[in-house]
Amino acid sequence: MAVITYREAVKRALDEEMARDENVIFFGEDVGAAGGVFKVTPGLWEKYGGVRVRDTPISENAIIGAGIGAAVTGLRPVVELMFADFAAVTLDQIINQAAKFRYMSGGQLKVPLVIRAAQGGGAGFASQHSQCVETWFMHAPGLKVVVPSNPADVLGLLKTAIRDDNPVVFLEHKVQYAEKGEVPDGEHIIPFGVANVIRTGSDVTIVATQRMVAVALNAAEELAKEGISCEVIDPRTLVPLDLETIIGSVQKTGRLMTVEEAPHAGGWGAEVATRVTDQAIWSLESPVVRVTLEGALIPFSAPLEDYVIPNKGRVVAAVHRMLDI
Repeated sequence: MAVITYREAVKRALDEEMARDENVIFFGEDVGAAGGVFKVTPGLWEKYGGVRVRDTPISENAIIGAGIGAAVTGLRPVVELMFADFAAVTLDQIINQAAKFRYMSGGQLKVPLVIRAAQGGGAGFASQHSQCVETWFMHAPGLKVVVPSNPADVLGLLKTAIRDDNPVVFLEHKVQYAEKGEVPDGEHIIPFGVANVIRTGSDVTIVATQRMVAVALNAAEELAKEGISCEVIDPRTLVPLDLETIIGSVQKTGRLMTVEEAPHAGGWGAEVATRVTDQAIWSLESPVVRVTLEGALIPFSAPLEDYVIPNKGRVVAAVHRMLDI
């Protein structure tokens, strides 16, 4: 298996799907000759030309509007929003148009649109460019929400997203772009709604996404030195959500924790906690614990940013509280 970066996995998925299907097109701000502001997609413009790879104005509304129009008329557009934070400008188009077209047309129209966007803190970009915004889209029926944590999942999930006939919000963590990982050779597809049990354990179930997966794994390794066994689960997609795997783990461990790089209010962990208590409350031996941002806004200051984002120490401390240590 090859070892590539998170950003290279994005490019490989786009390249393979554009080569496979001439209806796949790609556009966004500076994605052409510049190869993207995060240098994720260099070479695609040169390979596929200015018709299929296009630079757009600095207008999120224009990008999403053009993507929806292209999708409902038979193409398979992948559009890039430079920062996920600015998807807020386009929520009417994403939530009230793209997500509802298929239903409101009685199935006559499909919207095979992929919206890629970089999210997350840790890079010193301050409050308006550092948010994790997956829950904005989880609340909108008709959208699928993907949050890959490693290069192999980026590749397999992005290819699945491009082939899907429904709109998919594909969120990439900007701090992970340089991270490396093994990726299978040849065709690699990962279905939506299938969680990845990264580490097995018997005492606590920890569910984490994207950058927080590594935080959870580091905490689990630290806790293992104390004889505490943690099972770490990466859901990979939040819509659809693999509750069966999460609930099966909770039935084994009796405890559930979520680790979220987002504000506590309305986080995806709240949905997981509610669904687990609905379906498996008698398996729980302690209250569900959610480790989230310390506060709701992400500071520009590096020490303060490090403080608010969940880390290994906070996860370890939370597990100790759950076990009453």
